[in-house]
Amino acid sequence: MKISDDMKKPALRVLTLSLMLIMLSSKSLVYAQAIKVYGTSFDKKLMVSDYQLQLKGTALLRYLVFIEAYAGALYLPKDIIGDQALNDIPRHLVLDYRVGIQAKKFGEATTIKIKESVSNEVYSRLAPKVDQLNRLYRNVSPGDRYTLTYIPGKGTTLAYNTIPLGTIEGVEFSKALFSIWIGENPIDEGFRDKLFGKI
Repeated sequence: MKISDDMKKPALRVLTLSLMLIMLSSKSLVYAQAIKVYGTSFDKKLMVSDYQLQLKGTALLRYLVFIEAYAGALYLPKDIIGDQALNDIPRHLVLDYRVGIQAKKFGEATTIKIKESVSNEVYSRLAPKVDQLNRLYRNVSPGDRYTLTYIPGKGTTLAYNTIPLGTIEGVEFSKALFSIWIGENPIDEGFRDKLFGKI
């Protein structure tokens, strides 16, 4: 039996509606994997190299009490707690900036904080790698992101708005660098503890 054009139209409408529902459902699944905090969206899970990492915590760093500097998110393997974050394990830190900062300032702050977190002997070993990292920094504007990703056996990669800027080898360097935010003497203890999901 030949199907007329009038009979085809309802079938096409049903097919179109079905496709739209599938697309909407797919989008919902994508967005369900993200969480919005402090006005910033962070993924709940992500794949880094061959590792699946989970969001442990988020935090907002302020300075001069009222000024928001950046929102942060820390990702670790599922069974790792915050106090183990500096072990030789994959980890990923996201910093989403609310203010503009010059590249030179990043380098100065990195050098100071690493010196504060390690002995003079350790810093003398790490100094060339610190200088290497400081040369990678770029100016940031509000809305820009830096990410730091450590992969065992490969090193720590600095990325700017998802663009990799360079990778620096060594677990010792990675521990010293991440200690700026999640070490024993971090830039802010409350910020660290929220990244760990403690508060």
